[in-house]
Amino acid sequence: MKLTARATLQIQKQHEEVFEAIVNPEHMTQYFISECSGRMETGKDIVWKFPEFNDKYPVTQVNVSSHDSVSFVWDQDTVVRIWLEAQADNSTVVRITEGEKVLNDENLKWTIGNTEGWANFLACLKAYLEYGVQLRTGAFDFMKSNS
Repeated sequence: MKLTARATLQIQKQHEEVFEAIVNPEHMTQYFISECSGRMETGKDIVWKFPEFNDKYPVTQVNVSSHDSVSFVWDQDTVVRIWLEAQADNSTVVRITEGEKVLNDENLKWTIGNTEGWANFLACLKAYLEYGVQLRTGAFDFMKSNS
């Protein structure tokens, strides 16, 4: 059995606007990450930094397919895939998967944590696009290193 982190949410914005908010670092830094080395484009490797951690995280093997999907690798074992589905009411369903990992206690904990993380990403994306609210601000200050 393989484990996959999954999250899905409908956002009341047009497909192209949601896509741009995912691939453009000027948007991403408003709701998810604190720094980004560049736009997500096929074949380009970038680096993300999260406000609550000191480390920087490589995002490699980026693949962007039109305005319908984005995939990337950020550890050697997993691929993140993001699909955007335009809806008749001009909203967009965003589906995210990350995986796969073999079933064991460590990977089960990883799956739960990353599912929570992607659900948080989607909630922050929705709040930012629909209401201009930055949900992440201060939300993870408790995780910052005291060093």
